[in-house]
Amino acid sequence: EENMTVTEDFSRVENTYQMEAEVCIIFSDFGKMQDVCNLLTEKLGTSVTISPPHFYHTPEGIDTLRRQVCVTAVGNTRRKAQEVCRLFGQALGKPLLIKEEETKEWGGHMDTHLSHSADSQTLQERIENATAHASCRVFAVFEIKGKENRRNKLL
Repeated sequence: EENMTVTEDFSRVENTYQMEAEVCIIFSDFGKMQDVCNLLTEKLGTSVTISPPHFYHTPEGIDTLRRQVCVTAVGNTRRKAQEVCRLFGQALGKPLLIKEEETKEWGGHMDTHLSHSADSQTLQERIENATAHASCRVFAVFEIKGKENRRNKLL
Protein backbone atom coordinates (compact mmCIF):
# COMPACT_ATOMS: atom_id res chain seq x y z
CA GLU A 1 0.00 0.00 0.00
CA GLU A 2 2.93 2.38 0.51
CA ASN A 3 3.71 2.07 -3.21
CA MET A 4 0.17 2.92 -4.31
CA THR A 5 -1.76 6.18 -4.54
CA VAL A 6 -5.44 6.47 -5.39
CA THR A 7 -7.10 9.66 -6.62
CA GLU A 8 -10.89 9.69 -6.89
CA ASP A 9 -13.10 12.23 -8.63
CA PHE A 10 -16.89 12.28 -8.21
CA SER A 11 -19.04 14.28 -10.59
CA ARG A 12 -22.69 14.58 -11.48
CA VAL A 13 -23.65 13.98 -15.09
CA GLU A 14 -27.33 14.75 -15.65
CA ASN A 15 -29.20 12.51 -13.17
CA THR A 16 -26.33 10.15 -12.42
CA TYR A 17 -23.17 10.31 -10.43
CA GLN A 18 -19.93 9.32 -12.04
CA MET A 19 -16.74 8.31 -10.29
CA GLU A 20 -13.31 8.25 -11.90
CA ALA A 21 -10.35 6.84 -10.06
CA GLU A 22 -6.69 6.92 -10.90
CA VAL A 23 -4.47 4.30 -9.29
CA CYS A 24 -0.70 4.74 -9.49
CA ILE A 25 1.40 1.78 -8.36
CA ILE A 26 5.17 1.48 -8.12
CA PHE A 27 6.35 -2.03 -8.98
CA SER A 28 9.83 -3.43 -8.50
CA ASP A 29 8.91 -6.65 -10.32
CA PHE A 30 8.04 -6.36 -14.02
CA GLY A 31 6.21 -9.73 -14.08
CA LYS A 32 4.01 -8.73 -11.14
CA MET A 33 3.16 -5.46 -12.92
CA GLN A 34 2.06 -7.38 -16.01
CA ASP A 35 -0.05 -9.77 -13.91
CA VAL A 36 -1.85 -6.87 -12.17
CA CYS A 37 -2.47 -5.06 -15.48
CA ASN A 38 -3.86 -8.24 -17.03
CA LEU A 39 -6.10 -8.87 -14.02
CA LEU A 40 -7.49 -5.32 -14.09
CA THR A 41 -8.15 -5.51 -17.82
CA GLU A 42 -9.82 -8.91 -17.45
CA LYS A 43 -12.06 -7.87 -14.54
CA LEU A 44 -12.90 -4.29 -15.56
CA GLY A 45 -12.82 -4.57 -19.35
CA THR A 46 -13.08 -1.31 -21.30
CA SER A 47 -13.83 0.73 -18.18
CA VAL A 48 -10.12 0.66 -17.31
CA THR A 49 -7.31 2.44 -19.13
CA ILE A 50 -3.76 1.32 -18.39
CA SER A 51 -1.08 3.87 -19.17
CA PRO A 52 2.31 2.75 -20.44
CA PRO A 53 4.75 2.05 -17.59
CA HIS A 54 7.36 4.60 -16.61
CA PHE A 55 10.71 2.94 -15.88
CA TYR A 56 13.31 4.35 -13.52
CA HIS A 57 16.08 3.20 -11.20
CA THR A 58 16.22 4.03 -7.53
CA PRO A 59 19.51 5.37 -6.15
CA GLU A 60 19.73 2.21 -4.02
CA GLY A 61 19.30 0.03 -7.12
CA ILE A 62 22.11 1.84 -8.95
CA ASP A 63 24.38 1.52 -5.89
CA THR A 64 23.67 -2.21 -5.77
CA LEU A 65 24.50 -2.51 -9.48
CA ARG A 66 27.82 -0.70 -8.95
CA ARG A 67 28.79 -3.01 -6.08
CA GLN A 68 27.81 -6.15 -7.99
CA VAL A 69 29.84 -5.08 -11.03
CA CYS A 70 32.94 -4.41 -8.89
CA VAL A 71 32.63 -7.72 -7.02
CA THR A 72 32.20 -9.57 -10.32
CA ALA A 73 35.27 -7.83 -11.78
CA VAL A 74 37.36 -8.88 -8.76
CA GLY A 75 36.08 -12.47 -9.07
CA ASN A 76 36.93 -12.54 -12.79
CA THR A 77 40.42 -11.18 -12.05
CA ARG A 78 41.00 -13.85 -9.41
CA ARG A 79 39.89 -16.65 -11.78
CA LYS A 80 42.19 -15.39 -14.53
CA ALA A 81 45.11 -15.14 -12.10
CA GLN A 82 44.41 -18.72 -10.93
CA GLU A 83 44.52 -19.96 -14.54
CA VAL A 84 47.84 -18.20 -15.15
CA CYS A 85 49.29 -19.64 -11.94
CA ARG A 86 48.20 -23.16 -12.91
CA LEU A 87 49.83 -22.70 -16.31
CA PHE A 88 53.16 -21.96 -14.61
CA GLY A 89 52.81 -24.59 -11.87
CA GLN A 90 52.10 -22.06 -9.14
CA ALA A 91 49.26 -21.59 -6.68
CA LEU A 92 47.39 -18.34 -6.16
CA GLY A 93 47.50 -16.93 -2.65
CA LYS A 94 45.60 -14.20 -0.90
CA PRO A 95 45.05 -10.78 -2.49
CA LEU A 96 47.65 -8.20 -1.49
CA LEU A 97 46.06 -5.20 -3.24
CA ILE A 98 42.78 -4.59 -5.02
CA LYS A 99 42.01 -1.21 -6.62
CA GLU A 100 38.98 -0.15 -8.58
CA GLU A 101 40.55 1.70 -11.51
CA GLU A 102 37.65 2.67 -13.74
CA THR A 103 33.89 2.40 -13.61
CA LYS A 104 31.65 3.19 -16.56
CA GLU A 105 27.88 3.48 -16.58
CA TRP A 106 25.52 3.90 -19.49
CA GLY A 107 21.84 3.50 -20.30
CA GLY A 108 19.18 3.72 -17.66
CA HIS A 109 17.57 6.79 -19.23
CA MET A 110 14.24 7.85 -17.87
CA ASP A 111 11.35 8.26 -20.32
CA THR A 112 11.35 12.05 -19.93
CA HIS A 113 14.93 12.34 -21.19
CA LEU A 114 14.40 10.41 -24.41
CA SER A 115 14.36 12.17 -27.74
CA HIS A 116 11.45 10.02 -28.97
CA SER A 117 7.99 10.32 -27.53
CA ALA A 118 7.33 7.56 -25.01
CA ASP A 119 4.04 6.78 -26.76
CA SER A 120 5.78 6.06 -30.07
CA GLN A 121 8.09 3.43 -28.61
CA THR A 122 7.32 -0.23 -28.18
CA LEU A 123 7.47 -1.68 -24.69
CA GLN A 124 10.68 -3.51 -25.63
CA GLU A 125 12.30 -0.24 -26.77
CA ARG A 126 11.28 1.47 -23.54
CA ILE A 127 12.76 -1.38 -21.49
CA GLU A 128 15.98 -1.25 -23.53
CA ASN A 129 16.31 2.51 -23.06
CA ALA A 130 15.68 2.24 -19.32
CA THR A 131 18.13 -0.63 -18.77
CA ALA A 132 21.23 0.46 -16.87
CA HIS A 133 24.64 -1.01 -17.70
CA ALA A 134 27.91 -0.73 -15.82
CA SER A 135 31.45 -1.99 -16.19
CA CYS A 136 34.36 -1.91 -13.81
CA ARG A 137 38.08 -2.34 -14.34
CA VAL A 138 40.10 -3.45 -11.34
CA PHE A 139 43.79 -3.85 -10.59
CA ALA A 140 44.69 -6.70 -8.28
CA VAL A 141 47.93 -8.09 -6.89
CA PHE A 142 47.87 -11.62 -5.48
CA GLU A 143 50.39 -13.61 -3.52
CA ILE A 144 51.85 -16.48 -5.58
CA LYS A 145 52.90 -19.73 -3.92
CA GLY A 146 55.02 -22.42 -5.49
CA LYS A 147 53.36 -25.84 -5.64
CA GLU A 148 56.46 -27.57 -4.24
CA ASN A 149 56.02 -25.58 -1.02
CA ARG A 150 52.52 -26.96 -0.60
CA ARG A 151 53.73 -30.53 -1.11
CA ASN A 152 56.41 -30.06 1.56
CA LYS A 153 53.80 -28.77 3.99
CA LEU A 154 51.65 -31.86 3.45
CA LEU A 155 54.54 -34.27 4.24
